[in-house]
Amino acid sequence: MGLEQQLESLAVDIAREAGALARARREEGVSIAASKSALADIVTEADREVEALIRARIAAARPGDGFLGEESDPERGSTGVTWVVDPIDGTVNYAYGIPSYAVSIAAVSGEPDPLSWTALAAAVHAPALGEMFHAARGEGAWLGESRLAVNAEVNPAGSLLATGFGYDPATHGPQLALLGRVMPLARDIRRIGAASLDLAYVAAGRLDGYFERGLNPWDHAAGVLLVQEAGGVAVGMPGDAPNRDMTIVGNRALVQRLADVVFADDTAGDTQGR
Repeated sequence: MGLEQQLESLAVDIAREAGALARARREEGVSIAASKSALADIVTEADREVEALIRARIAAARPGDGFLGEESDPERGSTGVTWVVDPIDGTVNYAYGIPSYAVSIAAVSGEPDPLSWTALAAAVHAPALGEMFHAARGEGAWLGESRLAVNAEVNPAGSLLATGFGYDPATHGPQLALLGRVMPLARDIRRIGAASLDLAYVAAGRLDGYFERGLNPWDHAAGVLLVQEAGGVAVGMPGDAPNRDMTIVGNRALVQRLADVVFADDTAGDTQGR
């Protein structure tokens, strides 16, 4: 078993344990612990507890690795591998009892920067839905034991697309304007509220494509690898990998069509990550 597959196996095991903890805390009833960037951007005690569990499990299994998570200070490692973690992606869904939330865990090599890292392994676990998406670089993307593939064709009726909106109300106008420009390409739009699941659903063919500005590294690290290993394309601003400025995924033809629209009149402004 190669390094990538070893990291994938570890990510899956830890994501499953972390997901069980998150679901248990949700069933007990969560409380709002803090507001990060805006009133809607809530953090629960469960976020912090789940991230602490993930960090401890990684440290025990691979003590030299780095860590970049949403809820705690980053740590550089000595092995060249960094774990990029969102303990509960879709926190608002989680707090309201909507089952569309996930534990997102990726292992990357190189600098912990999405513009330069190489993703090695990923797990996106939706505990309330009982689904585990996972991938190792060069080994395909999977939902459980089923191999995933992005939708290869652009439907003449339009593409089923997903997007998200930042928490800062000042960004909503530009984001809606961008959505208006994209709508002629769309059969319909979905707003799931968890970027890792949006990306996993593109990998699984449940969505044709996804675009969003303002994602943090932990929002997309695992999901982008899922898309790529499912045969899809993931881009950021022209010439860049996905990053905070923009993330667009889907099959190659659809990504090009979306990029042409998104960057033709790019006035969408910045957002806060989910």
